[in-house]
Amino acid sequence: MERLVRSCYKKKSGYVFAKKAEDIAREYGISKIARLASNENPEPLSPAALAAAEEVLRTVNRYPDERVNILMNALRAYYGDYHFVTGVGMDGVIETIIRTLVEPGETVAISTPTFSFYALAAMGQGAEVITVPREADFSVDCKKLIEKAKEAKITVVCSPNNPTGNATTADDVSEILEGIEGLLFLDNAYVEFSDCDYLSLMKKHENLVLGRTFSKVYSLAGLRIGYAFTPRWLPPWYNRAGTPFTVNSVSAAAAAAALPDKERAVRYIAQVKRWRTRYADEVKFPVLPSDANFVMIDVAPHKGDAVVESLARNGVVVRSCRSFAGLSDHYIRVSVGEDWENELFVEEINKL
Repeated sequence: MERLVRSCYKKKSGYVFAKKAEDIAREYGISKIARLASNENPEPLSPAALAAAEEVLRTVNRYPDERVNILMNALRAYYGDYHFVTGVGMDGVIETIIRTLVEPGETVAISTPTFSFYALAAMGQGAEVITVPREADFSVDCKKLIEKAKEAKITVVCSPNNPTGNATTADDVSEILEGIEGLLFLDNAYVEFSDCDYLSLMKKHENLVLGRTFSKVYSLAGLRIGYAFTPRWLPPWYNRAGTPFTVNSVSAAAAAAALPDKERAVRYIAQVKRWRTRYADEVKFPVLPSDANFVMIDVAPHKGDAVVESLARNGVVVRSCRSFAGLSDHYIRVSVGEDWENELFVEEINKL
């Protein structure tokens, strides 16, 4: 019966996950693993978020609020008068926007190398995917992107970009918005770790969506909660196309309670910025400038997979960048974790 599987999935592999810390610990007999592969916040969720989640857990025999009002109200209280949509992580928001807007055979343009799920989601909707390579320094050539993506239904740019870490300026984003005919999805999963501010563009452009997540700054990766700033016209259609009851009540309550906890966010952001500098100063391989909670490191003449395996044997889990299409296989991506994790990584990478 495998003949029934769509040909697009037979031709292209799915999302490539980092190796699990638990598997590495078991394989090499290591009791304590530095988890620096998945861009997670090492701090637990805030006490307020935990209390909210525990309280709502008592009501999970009922379906969640389809309008996700508890989170929508929290977002408006925090950010002001904007329009929002929510989803199961940033991935869910991306998938639903593509489902809402893209007919089979229409085009989705993606600035690469970047997060692979954009292409997988577009392919799942039957879209034609155009990849527009970044420059040698991984910056976006706006003119080239506009030329290739001018008639695309959706153009996707990640800023700060995963896995390269660099951000696209607001001026460049504005230039792209004015040059294309379709919608720009700007993935801002890591924007809190940068000095970029794209919110002012929402008031000027009707073709911009800013995707956000609670997985990074707010320590809610396991609850899978994403949201996006959208133009006024989009939410009714997004909700019509979306899967019913997508965001569960526990995730929504935890996210709404985590959002106002600025002190915890500021503390982790400071940790990230401090360690980005230390990585650049102390790692003997070239560390690319980053505006995210990770850095990408050029480990040539070594291969990324070989370095990942070597570090794993010594209790450090990082991500090889070989699976990012269009990126050479001599890069690794390393998150900012707890101090001991980061120190162990620097010690082990410098032994190579």
